[in-house]
Amino acid sequence: MDRGKRKRSREEDEDATDAATQDTETELVGLPAPPPIKKGGEEVIFILEKAHLEVAKVGKTYQLLNCDDHRHFLRKHKQDLAIFRPDIVHQALLAILDSPLNKSGRVSAVYVQTQKKVLIQVNPHVRLPRTFKRFCGLMVQLLQKLSIRATNGPDKLLHVIKNPVTKYLPSEAHRIGLSYSAPKVVKLHDYVAASTDKIPLIFVVGAMAHGKIDVDYIDDFISISEYPLSAACCIGRICNAVEQKWKIL
Repeated sequence: MDRGKRKRSREEDEDATDAATQDTETELVGLPAPPPIKKGGEEVIFILEKAHLEVAKVGKTYQLLNCDDHRHFLRKHKQDLAIFRPDIVHQALLAILDSPLNKSGRVSAVYVQTQKKVLIQVNPHVRLPRTFKRFCGLMVQLLQKLSIRATNGPDKLLHVIKNPVTKYLPSEAHRIGLSYSAPKVVKLHDYVAASTDKIPLIFVVGAMAHGKIDVDYIDDFISISEYPLSAACCIGRICNAVEQKWKIL
């Protein structure tokens, strides 16, 4: 009986993922770019740290590992299921890309740093898949090909680039890390309102299931709530605070 259950579980893992993984040639469309903003002012950069995006061959296909579809595979390889949460990255990216802040042209760059130290540059004008399965297929395609171009233009919408992320950041910027465990709790609207518009704001948010970001390029480390928040929730608060400051409706 147990052997039969194990066999079914293994087959579910191997067949699981996807339509999206099998249809790896996911097409990406670039949205029309908003009017350019002036250099150095009213500019935001997002960095998602410690994202868990790991590809493995499961059965006959390469798949993006996640704790729901690959339980048997992960247990077999003695992995902690709780950390395999690529859905966190998906939700966080959608929160950034869908925001009025981004649609107004104020988000100048988005970077994703994975736990395996793979650095991904995300074009703020990309239209990501809305469903998680298609997002998984897209990430498999990206991590294998290292870049994905727009179907309606020459732009690279997703691109694996060389570390460290600091080489792509402006020399003058206010780099803000967010964590529930940070010693300083702030009212985010007041904090953002007090910041200068003369240099870009860089927000570093953890995209992992648990733990905290540990990087050495942050100027200020803050907590924005007395309660733990998801990455998407943190990003929603950041975007709302900056939108209010710059009167973006």
